[in-house]
Amino acid sequence: MLYWNIDGHWLIYPLAVITFIIFFYGYYRRYRLWKMGRHEKRWPGLWQGIKDVVIYGFGHKRILKEGYPGLMHAMIFWGFALLFFATLIVAIQADFGLQIFRGPLYLFIKVTANLFGLLALLGILMAFWRRYVIRPRRLDNTKDDAIILALILVVLVTGFIVQGIRMAIEPDPWATYAFMGYVMAPWLANLFSEAALLSLHKIIWWIHPILAFVLIAYFPYSKLSHILLAPANQVLRHHGPIGVPEPIDFEDESIETYGKSKLGEFSWKTLFNTDACVKCGRCQDYCPAYLSGKHLNPKQVIQDLRVHMEEVGKAYENYRKEHPARAVEEGAGLQEAAAAAQGSAGQENLPSEEELGLPALIGQVISEDDIWDCTTCRSCEEQCPIFVEHVDKTVEMRRNLVLMESCFPPEAQLAFRNMENNGNPWGIGWSSRTDYLQGLGVPTLAENPEAEILYYPGCSGAFDGRNQKVSAAIVKLLRQAQVNFAILGNEEKCCGDSARRLGNEYLFHSLATENIKVLNGYGVKKILTQCPHCFNCLKHEYPQFGGDFEVLHHTEYLNDLLSSGRLQLNHGIGGADGRQITYHDSCYLGRYNTIYQAPRQLLQEVGLNLLEMAHTKEKSFCCGAGGGRMWLEEHQGERINVMRADEAIALGVDRVGTACPFCLTMISDGVAAREGGEQVKVLDIAEILAEKIS
Repeated sequence: MLYWNIDGHWLIYPLAVITFIIFFYGYYRRYRLWKMGRHEKRWPGLWQGIKDVVIYGFGHKRILKEGYPGLMHAMIFWGFALLFFATLIVAIQADFGLQIFRGPLYLFIKVTANLFGLLALLGILMAFWRRYVIRPRRLDNTKDDAIILALILVVLVTGFIVQGIRMAIEPDPWATYAFMGYVMAPWLANLFSEAALLSLHKIIWWIHPILAFVLIAYFPYSKLSHILLAPANQVLRHHGPIGVPEPIDFEDESIETYGKSKLGEFSWKTLFNTDACVKCGRCQDYCPAYLSGKHLNPKQVIQDLRVHMEEVGKAYENYRKEHPARAVEEGAGLQEAAAAAQGSAGQENLPSEEELGLPALIGQVISEDDIWDCTTCRSCEEQCPIFVEHVDKTVEMRRNLVLMESCFPPEAQLAFRNMENNGNPWGIGWSSRTDYLQGLGVPTLAENPEAEILYYPGCSGAFDGRNQKVSAAIVKLLRQAQVNFAILGNEEKCCGDSARRLGNEYLFHSLATENIKVLNGYGVKKILTQCPHCFNCLKHEYPQFGGDFEVLHHTEYLNDLLSSGRLQLNHGIGGADGRQITYHDSCYLGRYNTIYQAPRQLLQEVGLNLLEMAHTKEKSFCCGAGGGRMWLEEHQGERINVMRADEAIALGVDRVGTACPFCLTMISDGVAAREGGEQVKVLDIAEILAEKIS
């Protein structure tokens, strides 16, 4: 029935060949651009790759986090996927005489294809409504979007019309199973004569496959390219610890630049990321910098990089054509040209990006404000359904600005100098690091080498007056649980997280290696931290330099002590029972390390009534201190910490629970800046637990 009333259907095959030549050539052109990037191994293995495609690609796990757009996309995707499969099988049966579908199975496929076709049609209508009526701010309406939606709509409708015309002329005993055509058949029969329907059928029959081929050929030249690139990007996502920057070997004298300031210095995966992005705008909707009125728009950064990639590729391709004698040897591609721009051996005769008149990546393509506005909270990455990576690009560009250009916010200079001279960002004398804790009688590891766990209070817990109270609470809880613990004392230095996120990899390297030398010297195996930044750094980044330790955050450890019965709370004291509290998820504890339940379990154990803010868990709103911004000022837009405090105050709670010294400071300042904020008490979870022991 596929070729009913059709002559010359064999023309479909040369049209298909032409279509796929255009299709593959388009992706080949993109592949040549990706090859400008440096080598990076990303293949996770076959089984993991299959799981990622099933869960995130076909399963739409992240896409469906948002109701309307998620359902809309799922209807279009699954509808077209099944229609494509069914059409392919029917074509094979018609052309090769194979009877793959017959009897009840054929009828089942027929009704299923019509059902999913209807879903796809509804999905497209939802897309039109959302894009051109609702018009959410995050969407950029372009001609490309209109062309894609119109093509898909016409392909779907023409398919149903062809089916309906055939049923109107030639009755089918199984017509009701193809219910879309069955509904249209009587309507068409009343409007047109049989002769007119036969002519109309031929016209629309050819329109349907031709437009379908146009749509397929258009894939690599439009946003539709994500149909292949998105699943690939999901498979090629980071599968290890999240957000760990690549270390720099400062002893390698062949390295001429640090960080990234040119396109070819990024990896091929970074360039691939820019093509996988579909401009859905979820990243900007959850970016605290963007939402607070800063210059940074994570979606625009990725799109600007993609445009720049195309400009660089085109410039080098044109140069090779115009100067064949000076270009790379025959057969070499854009990757070699990009290597030449970086000054690689044997390619010095090619001009740099600047000499070709291309805009500078830092300053012209990506503004310095974009680079420094980022809090590295990873909210953008957490919400991206395709796993586009933003933060690593920011850190690499910061590295270049700091290590190569000595260009960074003036406040960062003070933090760098303090960490370098005194081992902490405040610049307080290193010899007084543990005065407070030793005043509480906490032994050093030198005094108690048999300690079962090393307590690492971090700079905030040692020097900041407000966070010293948290340190005291943790000490009180550990002693109540009879934990044998010790501290490093004055041998402890800043973990280096802020230095690394601010781009000063050299300073981070120095701090990390000194700390690791001390820790390994004592044979430390288990470390307890009260700062998520220390926790993340020691747990995931110190192994790069030979520091392999079991690292626990205090909320994890205290929850384990409670569960095992070692820590006993006295619910008859403290007066917290029944009070309302909300918990602020730290970015580096939550999104970076997926620790969401332990803090909440502790608050519930105390007997508090936990209320969740609008942005909670993986959608938590950053306090504004991450990425080293604890030490920088906000010069534009609203203060991020005040916006977060507003969410907490709006709940009408008595308390805000935190599990990070930076968050404690920022949320406290935010609450204090608002009228009525004096009614809300901001506490670390350890302090709340300590109220329940005598």
